[in-house]
Amino acid sequence: MKAQHTLFIFALAASPCMAKLAQHSGISGEVAVSAGYVSSKSNFDTKADKHINGLNQDASTDSRGVIIPLGNLAYTFGSELDKQVYIGTSREDIAVGALALEVGYKQQLSSGTIVDVSVLPSVMSREVWEDPFLEGEKRHKTDEDGMAYRLKLSNINGSNFSLDTAYGTREVDDELSGTTQLSQTEAKLLDRDLDWYFIRSSYRFAIDESSYLVPTLTYTSTDADGDANSSDSVRAEATYAALFDHHKLAITAGYTNRSFDEKNPLFDKKRDENIYSLFAAYEYRLRGDWQDWSVISLAGYKNTDSDIEFYDKSQFLTTVGMSYHF
Repeated sequence: MKAQHTLFIFALAASPCMAKLAQHSGISGEVAVSAGYVSSKSNFDTKADKHINGLNQDASTDSRGVIIPLGNLAYTFGSELDKQVYIGTSREDIAVGALALEVGYKQQLSSGTIVDVSVLPSVMSREVWEDPFLEGEKRHKTDEDGMAYRLKLSNINGSNFSLDTAYGTREVDDELSGTTQLSQTEAKLLDRDLDWYFIRSSYRFAIDESSYLVPTLTYTSTDADGDANSSDSVRAEATYAALFDHHKLAITAGYTNRSFDEKNPLFDKKRDENIYSLFAAYEYRLRGDWQDWSVISLAGYKNTDSDIEFYDKSQFLTTVGMSYHF
């Protein structure tokens, strides 16, 4: 699909694509820059308090301005414009508040199914605390890295049904969780290195000629080195999308329940979490000499309500920017 639909498409990732992967052969893409405001309340946020005095204290809130550069580049080929290689930021990941580089290949089959295979080499890369539970001393940062491999099937047999699967790994460079308060055996239960996989299914229901609804169901399993961090989760979400004149809007609401395998030894209970999220994406396509430009905006809120209060967190993001399509 030609990049003229820009970041709006990330909220519609589950919907079927057009008859061709692009409107023309060769190179297409987009470059976007957005400025925004981010607010996060979490005991695990390395931008917030370096010190905590106890495991029962409320997390502090960190708020700051951000500049977010985004972009993607695709090369489409084949007599039927049915082959494409691409690199860039994944719109699906942007829709859930994460940014990751994705490199992949798409092939449209004669049945209408689009097969999309990709690698996300930076999907889990970020800074974390070596020991998030360290009390009365300065907490130190370390790096968390990961790799993910994704297989997506869209427009399956020409239908509105899509299936998305992925497998990934995550590793913390210096894992010290709970080592100052627990025995070596107990601290091992908090090890964050893990393997994970998910499977997501979705279907697009047309409401009228310019709007539709996409319900999605996702199952995710994580197998961590520490059993207290191994979990299973189920997420249900729905996206409403509407296109009118030069305006495009998508609103996604989601709910996730996540259950963990073993008791957390620091709190002597299993963790169970309910996660609520709401995201909205908007684009206005300019006209005339500016027809290759769009005004883009994203707003999102995510709240995690855990049985263990230390794990409670909330996040808010709003951005506005410009996108250029070529």
